[in-house]
Amino acid sequence: MTLPASRRRFLQLAGAGLAVTGTGLPQLGHAQPATAAAPAPAKGAVLLNFNECPYGPSPAAQQAARDSTASCGRYRFELAGQVRDAFIEQARIPADHVRLYPGSSEPLNRAAVLWTGPQAGLVVADPTFETLGEVAAAHGAHVQKVPLREDGAHDLRAMVAAAHARPTGLLYVCNPNNPTGSISPPDELAWLLAHKPGSTRVLLDEAYLQYSEQPSLIAQVAQRDDLIVLRTFSKLYGMAGLRLGVATAHPDRLRELASLGDNPLPVPALAAALASLRDPQLIPQRRLQNAKVRQATIAWLGKRGFSCVPSEANCFVVDVQRDGSAFAKAMADNGVVIGRSWPIWPQRVRVTVGTEEEMAAFCRAFAKVAGVPA
Repeated sequence: MTLPASRRRFLQLAGAGLAVTGTGLPQLGHAQPATAAAPAPAKGAVLLNFNECPYGPSPAAQQAARDSTASCGRYRFELAGQVRDAFIEQARIPADHVRLYPGSSEPLNRAAVLWTGPQAGLVVADPTFETLGEVAAAHGAHVQKVPLREDGAHDLRAMVAAAHARPTGLLYVCNPNNPTGSISPPDELAWLLAHKPGSTRVLLDEAYLQYSEQPSLIAQVAQRDDLIVLRTFSKLYGMAGLRLGVATAHPDRLRELASLGDNPLPVPALAAALASLRDPQLIPQRRLQNAKVRQATIAWLGKRGFSCVPSEANCFVVDVQRDGSAFAKAMADNGVVIGRSWPIWPQRVRVTVGTEEEMAAFCRAFAKVAGVPA
C-alpha cells in the first residue's frame, strides 16, 4: 500500500536526486515519450497498436471514477487501503507484500535502477517488453537478450544459463509475453526459480495473465525474497489511461522499491480499481470475449497462409512475409494502426485484439495490403 510521505522526506529525496522524477525513470524507459511522440492517427482510425483494452473500464468502474471526482481535493489514502485489502483477499498474500503504484511501469523501472548496473546484468527474452532493458542499459548494465523458442515462448533454460554466465542482478519474464502473448507454464517457471543463481532476482510481469487460464505465481512472494510479481489494471480492466499497478514481493524488496520516493495515487484510478475488483464476473467475461475475437482473427489469417505465434493475451504476432515496418505503414494508410516489428523479427508485427468490429476492419485492411481474399 502507498502511504503518505512527509513533505520534509519528499524534499530530502528530491534534493538527493532520489525522488521518482529525480531518477529520470520515465525518461529512461522511453515508454511515455515514445507514446507521446508518435504521430497522431487519422481521425476514425482503428487503433490496434498499444495493447489497450477496447472496452475501457467496466460500467461500474466508470461510475465509481466519476463519483470520486468530488473528493479528489484529498489524497484519499484510505481508499488506497481498501484497494490493497481487496487485492490481497483475491491474491491470498499478506498485506505487507503489496504496494500500489500509478501503473506497473513505475515499479518495473525502479527495479532496473535498484537491481541492475555495471556489476549486475539483466537477462530478458527477445523480443519482449523493452522498457526494463532500456533503463538497465542506461545504468551501465549488460542486457543479455535470449531469443524466444520456435513456439514463441520464453527459453527459460537458456535464460538461466545466461544468468549463470556472468553476474546478473535481475531476470525478467513477461508472462504472457508482450509482444507475442505466449505463456510460460508454472512448472517451467518453477524450474527457473529452482535453478537460477541465488543472488539473481526474478521480475515476473503478469500484466496480461488475466487473459490466460494459466495460474499465477503471485502466492510465492510470501515464501521467497527473490521474486517480484507485477500486476496492472491497464490491460483486462481497461484502465490504461487511469494508471494503477501493483507490485508484490517480500517486504524488504518493497522497501527497496519505495526508497526511490513516494507519490499519492490518482483517486479516480483507485475508485475504478476497487469497483473492478468487486466484480467477480469481469475477468471471466473479458477473458472469454478476448479469446473468441483473437482466435477468430488468427484463424482468418491462417486460412490465408499467415502464421501467428500462439497467444494467450490481448495481442498476437503475425508473420506478414515482408518488411513489417512497411506493412504497418500500409495498414495505417488504410485506417488500421497496428504495432511494430522487432530487429530479431523484421517480418513479424504485433496486433492488439480489438472488438469484433475493429478486427473485421483489420481483416479488410490486411486483405487489401497483403493482396489476399477478404
